[in-house]
Amino acid sequence: MREFIVEADGGSRGNPGPAGYGAVVSDAATGETLAEAAEYLGATTNNVAEYSGLLAGLRAARELDPQATVHVRMDSKLVVEQMSGRWKIKHPAMKPLAAEAARVFPPGRVTYEWIPRERNKHADRLANEAMDAGRRGEPWSASASRAALDTPAARPVTPEPSGPSERSEGGADAMVSRAEAGSTPAGKAADDVRAAQAVATPGTETAAARGPASATTPSSGWAPADMGPPATFVLLRHGETPLTPQKRFSGSGGSDPSLSDAGREQAERTAAALARRGTVQAVVASPLARTRETAGIVAARLGLEVSVEEGLRETDFGAWEGLTFAEVRERHPEDLNAWLSSPDAEPTGGGESFADTATRVAATRDKLTAAYAGRTVLLVTHVTPIKTLIRLALGAPPEALFRMELSAASLSAVAYYADGNASVRLFNETSHLR
Repeated sequence: MREFIVEADGGSRGNPGPAGYGAVVSDAATGETLAEAAEYLGATTNNVAEYSGLLAGLRAARELDPQATVHVRMDSKLVVEQMSGRWKIKHPAMKPLAAEAARVFPPGRVTYEWIPRERNKHADRLANEAMDAGRRGEPWSASASRAALDTPAARPVTPEPSGPSERSEGGADAMVSRAEAGSTPAGKAADDVRAAQAVATPGTETAAARGPASATTPSSGWAPADMGPPATFVLLRHGETPLTPQKRFSGSGGSDPSLSDAGREQAERTAAALARRGTVQAVVASPLARTRETAGIVAARLGLEVSVEEGLRETDFGAWEGLTFAEVRERHPEDLNAWLSSPDAEPTGGGESFADTATRVAATRDKLTAAYAGRTVLLVTHVTPIKTLIRLALGAPPEALFRMELSAASLSAVAYYADGNASVRLFNETSHLR
């Protein structure tokens, strides 16, 4: 069974204030760095940032090997003691993060150790790089990171007790009270707290894999550093409508359904996740009801306005609107076979072909990348436009559309650089819905 070491850190400049985290996963046997993760969280507390770093590190470790054991090393006494079960968790923002961290691996497969700050330099430097980039309005770049170069490789250690096995309730509560009130832990100067990635991959951390295994999100590519920050599209599929769980064709030529109760809940969860990251600078939505409603919920949480872009609407599925795939197969078998075989084929009744959709989406992409150069914009749209943007970014053939799964209220992300190149950073992320 493989064993990983997760080193994580998090901080807030202001506490609460602009906050972020850094995390690194290494091989316990060799000390080799396997994955790095960083994320900008927007305005929150130091302790929430530390918990977010822990969660990111555990998730990156699970991506590498879900059967592994993990030894976590952090310079946050609060997190180590609380996750070890010796101190209570009172802060409402920390409880769900701690609960989520506890679920990443089965009980007993994760151990915790407190280490001095000077032994946590890799995660600290990684986070500082990312926070500085976020302050400039730029994404943290794994390919440009020097955190691993500036710090020694992690070494396997024998886990040591992180503190007395029993502590008086008064002492524990006093520490928790101070931390949750917003005081920076001892030894952490306000100007030396961490930061994280401003990359818009809301819902999830960004992780750069090293070696054959892959973590959550690839690095941002080989774009030269002097091109400036890319236009980053965070692609949000709208929440569920009554037609979604029935898997019915629902394009721009049908009944234009609104969100269901489940869809509104998904939108609220997505809004909360995006608000924690604080990277979205604008919101643009398709003109259809389900996307405008989803965008409105998210934008209200972010304090932004919603712009409507006609080019982001879903494909018109003609006479297939409101039907299931099986019903279309039964009623229009020849048209369906043609549609599955050629991007130029239209749905029955004069709907929109995938080739026409791709032309429209590409023009919209060019329009929006010019309008939002160097910024991060949330595009609230539909299955076909999102898959098309991903396909075009990858240079994949049209049939790739049939080989992607895209869940309701999922998040994807693509960065577009000044030289015309694109980097897919995230696809079909749904962890924020769990």
